[in-house]
Amino acid sequence: MTALIVGVLIAVAAVVLVALPFLRHPAEPDDRLAVPSKDEERRLMLVEERDRALAALKELEFDHRTGKIGDEDYRSLVGPLRRAASDALRALDAPQE
Repeated sequence: MTALIVGVLIAVAAVVLVALPFLRHPAEPDDRLAVPSKDEERRLMLVEERDRALAALKELEFDHRTGKIGDEDYRSLVGPLRRAASDALRALDAPQE
């Protein structure tokens, strides 16, 4: 009988210990994100521009390798995409003022 009571007490303690973090109120009631600064917005814009250019390059390369795009069209399209990607990368690597 004593073992049963000790077992129940341990089980109740374990349940309370596990449930305690879920029963507490959050320390910070406001979970909104901070508004990004102008520099952060510019950096996010450049990252998105870089990602778009690299994705377009990847898709163009795939289409060229599968034969959907001919050599002449590929050469005319790849240059501007590479320039856009390199411009974005240079701007991201440039020191912030």
